[in-house]
Amino acid sequence: MAEDHSADHVPGLGEMEKVQMLNAYVHDIGMDDLVENFREGAMLTLHVDMIMKLQQDRDFYNIIDQFDVITCDSQIMYFATKFLGTPVRERVSGSDYFPKFYTRYAKDPQMTVFLCGGKPGVAELAAQNINAKVGREMVVGTDSPDFDFDGNPEEIERMITAINDSGATVCLVGLAGGRQEKFIMTHRDRMPGVKLWLPLGGTIDYESGTFERPPAWITEGGLEWLYRLLKEPRARFHRYVVHEPPFLWAILKQKLGLYRDPFA
Repeated sequence: MAEDHSADHVPGLGEMEKVQMLNAYVHDIGMDDLVENFREGAMLTLHVDMIMKLQQDRDFYNIIDQFDVITCDSQIMYFATKFLGTPVRERVSGSDYFPKFYTRYAKDPQMTVFLCGGKPGVAELAAQNINAKVGREMVVGTDSPDFDFDGNPEEIERMITAINDSGATVCLVGLAGGRQEKFIMTHRDRMPGVKLWLPLGGTIDYESGTFERPPAWITEGGLEWLYRLLKEPRARFHRYVVHEPPFLWAILKQKLGLYRDPFA
């Protein structure tokens, strides 16, 4: 795929430069601008595991352009943009973004949130913590779908009903990279009350307090993958040991003009 540095225009955000990365791209956008001005649409926070899934999953690949904003949610990917000569201004991770989002809109009654994801009980803990921090019932509903929800039409119907019944205007979906994005793009037309879609992976776990975030120096040094791997070796092995080396090799090939989009 040829490098694409064209700009996208998104209401509230204006023109955003695209920075090509393998067969996807990220927008060059800052955290503060995103929090302040992006209030309607669908956001994708792209990380290494996700971009490697895009090398194999055509269905996922086909919906990338339907997202209004795609951020660089990985310090390794941030370093890669510099290596490629097209640096983005900063890493914008979902777990950093969401606390800033609910703090910014703590007093805005039009911003109500549904948390969809996490193990049973985890989303409820996250909701309690968030509502206590903002001082109101900002999180108006939660759900912990079955692991195999995407192969169960009845479960999907139940999820859609729960989101609609909550009246939420914002839906944070934490159902694993690729799967959560497909759920949003396949079914969001049936949930017209939701104005802002946030597929933010493990953010619900962080907000619940069941998983501790690493110190800032670890994240900024690009070592969050190692921290998570040591904390959850079985859950994180495939993401960080299987996918990281091929990603770095693919980035080198892109730098040398040798990378080829598998779906082009």
